Amino acid sequence: MESPYARELHVAIGAVQAAARISQSVISADDKGVVEKADLSPVTVADFAIQALLTSTIHAAFPSDRFVGEESAAALRANPALLDRVWGLLQEHRDSPSCHIPDSPEQMCEMIDWCGSGAPDAAAPRVWVFDPIDGTKTFVRRQAYAINVALLAHGREVLGVVGCPTLPADVAGPATNDTRDPSGRGLVIFGVRGHGAYVRALLPDGDEDKAPVRRIEAHAATATAADLRAVSCYHLLDSGVDEAHKEVHARLGIADPGCDFLSWALRWVSLGLGLGNVTVWVYRKRERVGKIWDHAGAMMLFEEAGGKITDVDGKDIDLTVGRTMSANHGFVAAPRDLHDTVLKTVHEVLREQGKANLLA
Repeated sequence: MESPYARELHVAIGAVQAAARISQSVISADDKGVVEKADLSPVTVADFAIQALLTSTIHAAFPSDRFVGEESAAALRANPALLDRVWGLLQEHRDSPSCHIPDSPEQMCEMIDWCGSGAPDAAAPRVWVFDPIDGTKTFVRRQAYAINVALLAHGREVLGVVGCPTLPADVAGPATNDTRDPSGRGLVIFGVRGHGAYVRALLPDGDEDKAPVRRIEAHAATATAADLRAVSCYHLLDSGVDEAHKEVHARLGIADPGCDFLSWALRWVSLGLGLGNVTVWVYRKRERVGKIWDHAGAMMLFEEAGGKITDVDGKDIDLTVGRTMSANHGFVAAPRDLHDTVLKTVHEVLREQGKANLLA
């Protein structure tokens, strides 16, 4: 891909390939080193190792850039056995030409904490955002997950790379948490703002040129009302207003279920690939907000395919307010020319169901 971010893309894809190999080694293990965080969500040894690998690799190439990521190293500092296991995972990839490994366990923790304490900033020229394992709950069940990498320039997404180790490069919809790549490779989807989105198989170091790269057509730019297909999370989360989502789909003539993923990055990937073209997500509580690492970069891939994304109020998504996306409530994504119709339907359904309090 010819773009102003060719080197960044090369480095990020190489790092995601190495991260995918770490995740694939851990997902097959019975003991994934699961730790419960303060918000009761799980984190595994793969989350820690991948966040360290991504940060170290990109810092080595772009030492002035800043980082935001989901994890902190507090659990590693408090648990020497867990720390040793994560450090050991990274040592298995020390000779990989596509990544850079921290020099010591102490530096590994420091780099993880660069992300864990980082925040986006509209004034910052460049900030990388990582979700080392998006969909940890399904990852521990050996189901679908993603590795999400984004680059923000002054708060705006300019690059996205998502590794999807369970999905085949020729995946057809509707895909779900149980969809598996029989080859065991997975796919990587990537794009640069204004230069389109592309997909190819994940391959080992040195074999990248053997994988054909496919440019994703701007399918959402030509979609009609009859083409609408849903991407959502069905029955796995209690944070969304399922009854509203179901009624919106019904009124728009969208068959349920469509693509079904717990991971937000995989939902955006599904939209980018054209496995679906509508996502509606209304949180049950107005104060519930998204987290930047679940969305940044991955959502841009759908926009590169002709999609439009706002929150439930119709506001543009703001990635500059902090680690949580407190300026927005929920998401409405649809083909650009049909977005107003979908958004209007969402508002009608919420008011009719007595949920107008969920609108601004």
